Amino acid sequence: MKHMIVGICGSPRKAATEHVLQEALNMLEAKGLKTELFTVRNKNIGFCTHCDYCLKNKECIKKDDMTTVYSLLKEAKGIIFATPVYNGSVSAQTKAIMDRTRALLASDPNSLKNKSGMVIAVGGDRSGGQELSIQQIHTFYILNGMVPISGGFFGANLGASFWSKDTLQGVKEDIEGFRGLKKTVKHFAEALKNNE
Repeated sequence: MKHMIVGICGSPRKAATEHVLQEALNMLEAKGLKTELFTVRNKNIGFCTHCDYCLKNKECIKKDDMTTVYSLLKEAKGIIFATPVYNGSVSAQTKAIMDRTRALLASDPNSLKNKSGMVIAVGGDRSGGQELSIQQIHTFYILNGMVPISGGFFGANLGASFWSKDTLQGVKEDIEGFRGLKKTVKHFAEALKNNE
C-alpha cells in the first residue's frame, strides 16, 4: 500500500521554498510514494489564541483553511515541513500551522504519533537560521510523538538546508543543498518503509 506523504510549504510566495519542496515530493513519487502538497500561499490560516475551545469541543473555533490541513495530517504517514527562514527562524505561517494542530490533538491525541517527519529550511543567507528553523520543527515533531528524520552525518545532520541567495535561481544552483535533500529524502523513505 502506498504511504501518503504531505508536504506543507510555509512560504506565502511561490518561490524557492515551494520549488525545493516540490523537488522532494518528486523524489518520493519516484520511489513509489503518494504525495500531496499544501501551500500556505493565498490561504487563510489564523493564529492560535490558546482559547481552549478545542479542548472542550474537540475542534478549532476558527473555520478556515486549517480544516484541509487537519484532514491531510490525519491521513498522512509522513509529513514534510518546508519553511523559508524569516528573522532566523520559521515563517509566521509555518508557526501558525504548528500551533493550530492543538485542535487536531485535542480531538485525537494520537493523530500524529509515530509518523515520520522531515524538514526543509531555505534561507537567503548561508547561515541565516536554517538549523534553528529545522530544530524548531523537529521540536514540534518530538512534542507530538512523531519521529524526526534527518539526512544523517556528513552533509545533512538535521535535514535539508538551502542557501537561496534570495532568488529562485540561487536555490536551484545550491548543489550542497540538493545533496543534503537527496540524503534526507532517502532516510525519510527508508523510515516509512521500516514503519509499515
